[in-house]
Amino acid sequence: MTIWTCATCAIEHPDTPSPPAHCAICSDERQWVPASGQQWTSRDQLEAEGYRIVVRELEPDLFAVETDHELGIGQRGLLVRTPGGNLLWEPPGFIDAAGIAAVAELGGVAAVTASHPHLTGSSIQWSHAFGGAPVLVAEADARWIRRPDPVIGLWSGDLELLPGVRLVQCGGHFAGSAVAQWRAGASGRGVLLTGDTIMVGADLASVSVMRSYPNLIPLPERLVRRIAGTVGELEFDRVYSAFRVIESGAAGVVERGLERYVRWVRGDVAED
Repeated sequence: MTIWTCATCAIEHPDTPSPPAHCAICSDERQWVPASGQQWTSRDQLEAEGYRIVVRELEPDLFAVETDHELGIGQRGLLVRTPGGNLLWEPPGFIDAAGIAAVAELGGVAAVTASHPHLTGSSIQWSHAFGGAPVLVAEADARWIRRPDPVIGLWSGDLELLPGVRLVQCGGHFAGSAVAQWRAGASGRGVLLTGDTIMVGADLASVSVMRSYPNLIPLPERLVRRIAGTVGELEFDRVYSAFRVIESGAAGVVERGLERYVRWVRGDVAED
């Protein structure tokens, strides 16, 4: 039997003799299936192709967990180290012995979660490598679970996951889209892990939100305001999205970015 991984989104699927007919994640309007059709891979195949897990420090008690070249959507997994255990946020869609050893040296994994279904990667494999650590999935997104397993637990609303680490449901990109507030991050000024719930712009000085990033489907005003209101109640100075970081002043950047979004969807701007 093989644990199948979608080659486009790098999300693991059940271990079966043959791959599924399609990946429901990529068939949804928020994602995409290549013109060449659905393709599958596996951990063994990826390892044979030279994929490796690399773990590197980003700031004290925060580490990137990544493949050494892009896989699937290509998010940067994050390991947050706390006195009560470590959070693995949005793990890559691959795992190997060296990566397991590197994470074990940092204290292992106490919980696994992600901002939304697109960035769950190989959550179950990472969980199993660390004694069945709980994998938290927003209840509103339960239908998107691709590899059911007893380690999965559902949550909603607001959850103190580990000491100083809080999950907060914002909605938007998915109904269960969430952020994680790490209060000790950024030297105590607070860090927000946003995945695709709030995307940091290429200029590293702006943010945006979307229903679909690859297919350019916007969010309506009411959902943008919900995200803004939810995040506006959190204290943070730094933001790590799925690919980029705003080093400081991030709370103001998020507030201004979402206000700008609302002005554009309402049409309250002049053409230039």
